[in-house]
Amino acid sequence: MGSLANDTALEINGSAFSLNPLDPEEFRRQGHLVIDFLADYYKNVHKHPVRSQVEPGYLKKILPESAPNQPESLETILDDITNHIVPGITHWMSPNYFAYFPASGSTAGFLGEMLSTGFNAVCFNWMASPAATELETIVTDWLGMLLALPKNFLFSGGGGGVLQGTTCEAILCTLTAARDKVLNKIGKDQIGRLVVYGSDQTHCALQKAAQIAGIHPANFRAVRTFKSDAFGLNPEELRKVVSADVVAGLIPLYLCPTVGTTSSTAVDQLPGLCSVAAEHEMWVHVDAAYAGSACTCPEFRHFIDGVEGAMSFSFNAHKWFFTNLDCCCLWVQEPQALVNALSTNPEYLRNKATESQKVVDYKDWQIALSRRFRAMKLWMVMRSYGVVNLRNFLRSHVKMAKLFEGLVLADERFEIVVPRNFAMVCFRFDPNKKDQTGPELHWVNELNRVLLEDVNSSGRLYMTHSVIGGGYVIRFAVGATLTEERHVRCAWKLLQEHAEALLGEHKRLQ
Repeated sequence: MGSLANDTALEINGSAFSLNPLDPEEFRRQGHLVIDFLADYYKNVHKHPVRSQVEPGYLKKILPESAPNQPESLETILDDITNHIVPGITHWMSPNYFAYFPASGSTAGFLGEMLSTGFNAVCFNWMASPAATELETIVTDWLGMLLALPKNFLFSGGGGGVLQGTTCEAILCTLTAARDKVLNKIGKDQIGRLVVYGSDQTHCALQKAAQIAGIHPANFRAVRTFKSDAFGLNPEELRKVVSADVVAGLIPLYLCPTVGTTSSTAVDQLPGLCSVAAEHEMWVHVDAAYAGSACTCPEFRHFIDGVEGAMSFSFNAHKWFFTNLDCCCLWVQEPQALVNALSTNPEYLRNKATESQKVVDYKDWQIALSRRFRAMKLWMVMRSYGVVNLRNFLRSHVKMAKLFEGLVLADERFEIVVPRNFAMVCFRFDPNKKDQTGPELHWVNELNRVLLEDVNSSGRLYMTHSVIGGGYVIRFAVGATLTEERHVRCAWKLLQEHAEALLGEHKRLQ
């Protein structure tokens, strides 16, 4: 790798600019090189340590201090990617990746992303690229029907869908719409009375969105959940908290139930929660970021029963629907609420199509002005695999999670901590099986923390943890596109080996 030279004469006389940045034939040649590189990466990704083993600051020690003054060949750059970048990647596409939630990519998702990037359209309104807007309205209706969403969430029923980047954006946009809808009635100066509700299992994106939207930090409620409810939010617990706020003169604004929480994939009790919210005219946004994909299968659809009582619903197609990052699908019953809160109409964006009110301008449904042609990759995924295969891909991951769950249950030294709903298993190593309180709970928590770090440090698989009800649990999330049953069995064998070694070391030190 070269570094910036002091030869400014070449810059001035222009000889440094002899290349065409978008020459079609050179694009073709280099494109083939990159595709071959990635195909080999996918073929051999299982050979890499799943969690990157580098130390902080490793790359700064390797790369030059400044950019090269002269062009370098793609071949040289790809060599550096192989030698310096790949070791610093945590390999989300590895079949041995079981951490967080999956980022399930696919050939169709990748090719759709290529097309979107290749067209490089900036799709802020209909006029900027009509096909991008119209395809988005079509694919969100397709997917909404696949989820059996109520008709008033679809364009065909007066609602509509939009593709955001992430759930964080979906929550912020709908919370902003809810905020403005209420403040327009009671006065902007009343924002200090507005209250936002989730559970103690709700993703931190809700609290972040509340901060950005100007909700007073003291008016954010994380309602307690209980093991008896499998850590799903109970309507009666919500009612108690809301009632106390009303008595205190506060205004319940926004509720975010979750279908498939990050910690344990718990499912909040939608029908009852929506009923409580309706009593106070709260906006309900259902966050199904992970589990929404599974709800396209009829046997899982019941988890979102009650969604008809919500104002908005979202899930991440980039998590478990084989659509490469980023692609969060958001549906709203009242699109005008988004438009009222998020639209700007400067002179330089005025055009006949917008003024006809016959088109959707998605700039008014999101935070930013500019937006990408995300619909292309989602459209390609749905067309390339079809509904039958997409559902069966999801079912195969659930089947592998059930297999892992059975292996855990068959070993008396381990236990399942919470019921499995989808394709993630929460478990822990507890060889003593004593009452887990006080010192014993601390010992079990520390034992599992060390076990997880030992396994992850091996590089052979990667899992993450959470703390639920005070207990440290290990999360095993099946969903990587390349994962097969043999990878699950190998993961379990590795876990047992490390657990036995850890227990042996503990006994030796006693």
